[in-house]
Amino acid sequence: MNAELEQLLKSDGRIWRGKKTVADIPILATGFPELDRVLPGGGWPAHALTEIRVAEWGIGELSLLLPAMRALNDEGFWLVWVTPPFEPYPPALCQRGLDVQRMLVVDTADSEADFWWVMEKLLRHPAARLVLGWPRQIRGTLLRRLQLAAEEGGTIGMLFHREAIDSTPAPLRLALSPSVEGLEIRVLKARGGFGGAVARVVLN
Repeated sequence: MNAELEQLLKSDGRIWRGKKTVADIPILATGFPELDRVLPGGGWPAHALTEIRVAEWGIGELSLLLPAMRALNDEGFWLVWVTPPFEPYPPALCQRGLDVQRMLVVDTADSEADFWWVMEKLLRHPAARLVLGWPRQIRGTLLRRLQLAAEEGGTIGMLFHREAIDSTPAPLRLALSPSVEGLEIRVLKARGGFGGAVARVVLN
């Protein structure tokens, strides 16, 4: 493209250039090459909401996020857990290389409305880069607000649930099930038409 034209396109906010391509979207490597290969851009979408459906709690869903959690911890960011089904165990987290001094656990179990409000506020907060949430029920209209908050805050939002629903507004949707050595991860939906791929990862 002509250099002068490219400069004009960049400098004039009135000019619409269409949607971003997958290559334009910032990502964070998952730490599992076999999973990165099937995700758009090669990792977790860094300014977006990811929905993770699990067969049952405790099959390794948090181990899947450990490399990303360590990377963000090392950069000085806070990691936030909103209403997890089990209380995080600090000694085990420390043993896995996480800085519990930069972790926050928020309990909204008494109010579903509080859960969505807290998630939205945290996704917009500049100090948080990874917000994990466990909603009672998936609500599409509220997920749209969380996706917008993640985009504006530059935050990774992760929602865990066990509902067998057909569709949500989350740009990335995964389904996890246990395998012999770790997890089988099925991509239900992804930007750029990556849906349908399957990856198997070995968890340490």
